[in-house]
Amino acid sequence: IQYLEGSYFVTDYDPTIEDSYTKQCVIDDRAARLDILDTAGQEEFGAMREQYMRTGEGFLLVFSVTDRGSFEEIYKFQRQILRVKDRDEFPMILIGNKADLDHQRQVTQEGGQQLARQLKVTYMEASAKIRLNVDQAFHELVRVIRKFQEQECPPSPEPTRKEKDKKGCHCVIF
Repeated sequence: IQYLEGSYFVTDYDPTIEDSYTKQCVIDDRAARLDILDTAGQEEFGAMREQYMRTGEGFLLVFSVTDRGSFEEIYKFQRQILRVKDRDEFPMILIGNKADLDHQRQVTQEGGQQLARQLKVTYMEASAKIRLNVDQAFHELVRVIRKFQEQECPPSPEPTRKEKDKKGCHCVIF
């Protein structure tokens, strides 16, 4: 909500099965349309999780730095995404949220960085409340998705007349 609405902080978050949003923006001088699916991490919604994972092009793995349990669930989510995608790697960023609540911290910044190294992903700390690294997290994920897609599907040179009828690789950012 903070990313989409700007300076609007939801104090009483009521997790739902899913919320979806769309945002048009420009990242690194390139237009991007983000279709954002906010899924609940709660176990009672676990049955739908794989369905979401199948369609995602990138994932923000978000835990609360004030909740060790949410941090410990991240490894399971990352493994599940890789299994569903049948990949050894996929665009993901690890986000330690609630970084403004340092006095309630149960996960150190070093702990987040260590997990990120283990998962081979970027780590950022954020705070929706004070809008710390909110936009940056989404923008960095788009960069990771773009890099991944370019490696999977390198841009081809301008087709010749003969090649124009052949299907090429088409990569889309959502």
